Amino acid sequence: MPTHRIRKPRHPSITPLGAAGEVTGSCHLVDTGEARILLECGLFQGGRNADARNRRRWPFRLDQIDAVVLSHAHLDHSGLVPRLVRDGYQGPVYVTPATRDLLDIMWQDAAHLQERDAQWENKWRLRAGKQPVEPIYGIDDARAALSCLEAVDYHAEMTVAPGISLRFLDAGHILGSAIVCLHLEHSRGRTRLVFSGDLGNSETVLLRDPETVAEADLVLMESTYGDRNHRGLDETREELARVLAEAHAGGGNVLIPAFAVGRTQELLYTLGQLERQGRLPQAQVFLDSPMAIAATRAYERHVNLFNHADRAELAGGGLQGWLPALRLSESTEDSMAINRISGGAVIIAGSGMCSGGRIRHHLKYNLWRREAHVVICGFQAARTPGRALVDGARRIRLLGAEVAVHATVHTLGGFSAHAGQDQLLAWAHAFRTRPPVWLVHGEPASSEALAGCLHDRLGFRARPAAAGKAIDL
Repeated sequence: MPTHRIRKPRHPSITPLGAAGEVTGSCHLVDTGEARILLECGLFQGGRNADARNRRRWPFRLDQIDAVVLSHAHLDHSGLVPRLVRDGYQGPVYVTPATRDLLDIMWQDAAHLQERDAQWENKWRLRAGKQPVEPIYGIDDARAALSCLEAVDYHAEMTVAPGISLRFLDAGHILGSAIVCLHLEHSRGRTRLVFSGDLGNSETVLLRDPETVAEADLVLMESTYGDRNHRGLDETREELARVLAEAHAGGGNVLIPAFAVGRTQELLYTLGQLERQGRLPQAQVFLDSPMAIAATRAYERHVNLFNHADRAELAGGGLQGWLPALRLSESTEDSMAINRISGGAVIIAGSGMCSGGRIRHHLKYNLWRREAHVVICGFQAARTPGRALVDGARRIRLLGAEVAVHATVHTLGGFSAHAGQDQLLAWAHAFRTRPPVWLVHGEPASSEALAGCLHDRLGFRARPAAAGKAIDL
């Protein structure tokens, strides 16, 4: 988030404060002149300065924010709300019902990790005579933020601030994810603002395809994979089956750093499909992430949001019954015991970019083994350990030690929960007119590539948004 303060613009505007030229820290200030709302309030993730960026002074007055609207529960879109509440924000936070259930899990988990990390850091700080640090927010702050949540069903109309009405559509990205449609009344008239949120990959299992929108005056659109397409799901499933067979033949473990919400549940479903086809040779699949376990149970409470085919297959047993080989590792002792098991196993653990969580311990134990395999199946932000593995690093630093990378690293883009380039273009094509499009939530190369395609193929005026630079409504 920029350090400069955002001055009240002369004209109604939307100002990106994060996820502009990058893929984390999503936050956009919508100002009609009569009301101000935050569209997203996410954590910056990855890189040495992420913590400092998450602690910077807010570039707006908290008492001038009328509401917060979140498209979905991923922390890079929602994870700074507890700090916002701790610092004095007292207004509503609008989400879908399923997002509310996931945030109950994710904010408290994030707070617990921040409290723990601060405690560990303060041990050496005190020994070194340095001032202790405080967590960005704690458990009490997360719980206070949860009390601000107000759930809005898909397609329902809700007035969220003077002159601002909201409607959520299904984005198909993770459970409860939404496209945000805002109707803004201001001194210059009316603006229909559509924010794509993160659009789902229509090839993936479980969730429905993203809904489309026909009318808009301004579009704020994600561009995470604006420069490429994903492999098809069938091809991806076949590649995963080959990795499993190769690892089993060599006696090595298969490590899958997985995002706890979305990717993990799709992986469990796909592994269940392979098991039914006799192509899951590993006898044990460990889900080693308390948050992913809790999120899986939340998914099972909202099967009404699944697509019809997968919902029918899961009827009765849920994801856990669908995959009999699944073992849930909830405690630290359960997690440590995995590395004492002889023979190959599949180990799914957070975090998805290998920047925290239990996957770091499993990587430290396995990366140097030539028989081990690592399956990367989601976007890896710059300067994260996961990105280093994808880029072919031969050594990475984990938990204070350098570890040689002898394991085979596979990248399975077909499991991405984000739409690829052609899917993004297909979503944009549904607009009857060609409103201006500003691209966010993408690294520069991705945003520039998508802007070119939107212009050349579909006739949009599209350009990447810049952090701190207001967009006139």
